[in-house]
Parts: sequence; structure tokens; C-alpha cells
Amino acid sequence: MSPKQLHRELKCTYVQCATDHALKPLGGVSHGRTPPPTTPDTAPGPVLHEDKLDYTPLPRSVPLARHRAARLVAEWGYPHLADDVALVASELVTNALLHGSLRDRLIRVRLAVTAAVLRVEVDDPGGKRLPCPRDAAGEEQFGRGLTIVAALADDWGTGPRTGVGKTVWAQWGLGLTLRGGDPLARTKE
Repeated sequence: MSPKQLHRELKCTYVQCATDHALKPLGGVSHGRTPPPTTPDTAPGPVLHEDKLDYTPLPRSVPLARHRAARLVAEWGYPHLADDVALVASELVTNALLHGSLRDRLIRVRLAVTAAVLRVEVDDPGGKRLPCPRDAAGEEQFGRGLTIVAALADDWGTGPRTGVGKTVWAQWGLGLTLRGGDPLARTKE
């Protein structure tokens, strides 16, 4: 099967998956183990670290986003999560590239850390359909990305993007609480 045929088949499978599931209007959905999600914007305490970068919707953006995520997470003091965050960022950017990108519209990757959570978000302009996990057959090359995301992250979900499109996010609980309101004096619960 040629790459073009494979991409067409994958795209049809994604649309079929979205059609088979009665998708809710874009408004925010959590798929993980900790609903409702605590986001860096709503978590107690300030955002300690944040990075946003826009990528062109090209295949070379996937490894760039993956390497950046791993490097930043390690620099921010969470080297034990760097590989998982990098793989999840890679999967989410790949999905945005395959299913949500539009010509001349950028894909944004945001990493944020509060005292409670580390979160990766990928915004894309294609907001008509929300992603849905599917069961890939043994020999299929595609269809396992969201299963990987769900296995590695504590929670993941979707929500509306500011403007047009959607945000797909994944997050890890850090199990940290603030002592005396000082974000630098953190201890594991």
C-alpha cells in the first residue's frame, strides 16, 4: 500500500470512528482517570513553567515538538516524566497533523506546570470532529496513538481552542502541594 493510500485509509477510518460515536459538540471532554481535570489555568497556585510554540503542519514538526518537550520537562525538574511527555506530545502533534491541520494554519504546542500538574496541549484548526480512541487490528500501522496517550498520561481530553479549532491535552498529576504559599517549597504528598 502506498503512503498516499495509507493516509487516505487512515483519514477514512478516523472519520468513520467519529461518525460511529455520537460525538458531543466541542465543549470539553475528559477521558482519563481523574475527571474533572485540573488544568494549569484552574489549579491552585501559579503556573510555574510555561512554553508555547507554533509549528508548521509538516511531518518534520513531530520530532521537533517531541525533542523540545523532553528537554523542557527535564530542565523544569521532572526528568522521570520527560520520555512519557515527549511520546505523548509526539502522538498529539501527529494526530493534529493528520486530522486537524489546514493549509497555512499553525499547530500550537503548549507545556505548562503548576504545583499540581504537568500538562501538554496541542491546538489545531480542525475543530469539527473530536478525536476518539479506536481498537487497531494487530497488523494495522495506525490507530494506537490515543491508546498510548491514555496509558501514559494520568488524564487526557479535548476542549475548544480560542478562535477556531480544538485543543487536545494530556496531563500528569505531580502530587505536590504548596507549603505556606511558596511555590519553591514543595513536598510530595
